[in-house]
Formats: sequence, C-alpha cells, structure tokens
Amino acid sequence: MFSYISYHPVVRILHISPHGVGIAVGFLLGARLMLPEAKRKGITEEDVYALLTRAAIGAIIGARIAYVVNHLSDYNHPLDALKIWQGGISLLGGIFGAVILALPEMKKRELSFWKVMDSAAPGIALGVIIGRIGDLIVGDHLGKPTHFFLGYKCPPPNINTASPCVGTVVHQTALYDFLLTIPLLLVLLWLRRTKRYDGFLLFVFATWYGVGRLIEDFLREDVRHFGLTGSQWTAAATMGICLFILLFRRRTPKWGRWDADREVAAQMAAAAGPGLEEPPLAPPTMAPAEQTEPGPEATEEP
Repeated sequence: MFSYISYHPVVRILHISPHGVGIAVGFLLGARLMLPEAKRKGITEEDVYALLTRAAIGAIIGARIAYVVNHLSDYNHPLDALKIWQGGISLLGGIFGAVILALPEMKKRELSFWKVMDSAAPGIALGVIIGRIGDLIVGDHLGKPTHFFLGYKCPPPNINTASPCVGTVVHQTALYDFLLTIPLLLVLLWLRRTKRYDGFLLFVFATWYGVGRLIEDFLREDVRHFGLTGSQWTAAATMGICLFILLFRRRTPKWGRWDADREVAAQMAAAAGPGLEEPPLAPPTMAPAEQTEPGPEATEEP
C-alpha cells in the first residue's frame, strides 16, 4: 500500500525562488534541444537566437497577462497587476506570449512558422518538465483534497507553501503535469526522426498537452469561468483545432509559410541546372579598307 507524498517545500533560497530558477533553466535547456533540429530544417543559429530573445520577453509578458486576466477580481488597483514579483503567472499564457512576440521576427527572416514550431515542440515539453520541478520544490499548484496515493500531505502550518494547502492531503497537479509531459517529450523525439508535414509535431504537442491540462485543472483550486478555468478554455480551443488538423486536414496550413517564395526560387534554380558558360569572345576582325575612286591626279597623263 502506497503512502502519501510528504516533504517540506522550499519557497526561497537566499531570496531566490526555485520556481523562477526552474523556469529559466527549462527555457535554456529547451532552447538547446531546439538548435540541432532547427539546423536540419535550414534555420540558422543566428535565426534561432534572434527568435529566442523575443520569445523570452514574450513569455514573461504573456504569462503575467494571462494570469491577471483570469484573476481580475484579485486586484484592487490596476497598478497591482504590474507587481510580478508578488507571483502569479500562467504557463499557457507564457507559451502563447513567446510565440506571438516571435512571429514578426519569423516573418521578417522569411522563416516557416510551422518549421520553427516543429523544431521547438520537444524543447517546450522539456521546459515544462524542468519548470514543474521548480513548482514541486516550492509546493505550487496544490489542488483539492484527495485520498489518491500520489496526493501531497500538507506540511505543518509553520511551513510555507507557494500556494495554499487546504486540507490534509491534496492533489499535487504540478506532479501530474510533470509525469504526463515526460512521455510526451519521448514521443516527440521519436516522431521527429521521420520526415512529416510541417506543423505535425506542434499539433501533437498541443493536442496531448491540451488534454492533460483539461483534466488536471478539474483537480485545481482556481478561479473558474462558466465551469472551467482560463487554462482549460485555452487548452480546449487549442486542442480542438490541432486535433481537427491531425485527423482530417493532415497537411501544413497555408498560413505562416513565409519561406514559400524562397523555397520556390531555390527549386527553380535547382531545376534549371548549372548555368551555361558564356561563349568565348570572337577575335576582332579587320574591316575591309574602303575603295576610293582615283583622283584626277591619278588619271592625268604626264
């Protein structure tokens, strides 16, 4: 018989949150995992680094905006929403924010959105896994009371947790997310070994992770809108679109293929073959001397 999980969270280490460290390390290792696949798809390291710079900023902004929108009733003054150091971010908001802020750079560099996101999909999964380790260390995303054997036994009242621990044993949804994303990462790494249409890996990631979040959030203590959390509404919409493409469309959407013109030009150049050499210059020819009528001096008898 299994016993409940029990440990004392560590919310701060020398005034630094392990949660924030987990997010940062997850982003960096996810980016490192993206690089080799991006190179195979014709995306240079310079392109990747430019995109990641914008994605990092977008992730911070998007994560905060999504959380604030979902918890508007928690803020008495609009400026309170800017106090990000007081906590409150959304993982899905961070992913969407990263993608949205990187979009203009993709278009500017004529990179295919679908190729970029396929390259990034396993890295995003890895980032989620490492980020959830930070959540587990600080005791975040603690949910409803349960008797499930993977439930988390709340620590004594004098021990802080990142989110309230209401009850004796509660669901630890960060652990569930961690366990569900590990096989997703392995599947993505296996799928990318075979050539598939652009966007396939992104759709698999969004569908799998969307199903997981839809289920997990029923176990959370969070604000709900019409019966679902903000993350559930986002996950359900994204999952529905991606699942439809996987099952019925089965091809790359036309939108976001900003490298199409460049690919067509490359294909035309390859089909034309090597260029013909210029013909050698013909040697210069002397124009025949003009014949002139003899002058009167030449015909005059001496």
